[in-house]
Amino acid sequence: MAQETIEAPLLGKIVRVEVTVGNTVDEGGVICIIEAMKMENPILSPAKASVIEVAVSPGQIVKTGEKIAVIEY
Repeated sequence: MAQETIEAPLLGKIVRVEVTVGNTVDEGGVICIIEAMKMENPILSPAKASVIEVAVSPGQIVKTGEKIAVIEY
């Protein structure tokens, strides 16, 4: 199976994490929400996959390119 690391596309604060390890997420499913410049930006799964790692938690500040989660499909 292929693994893919989901990275933060922008600097911001994690508002909500919608998945946990072991969850299955659909293509286009929300992994987490990042707040940047007073806007909430959903981070979406590129494929139907299993979540094997969640590297962020609510309230955490992430930088561009920082790991958010790892999925396997």
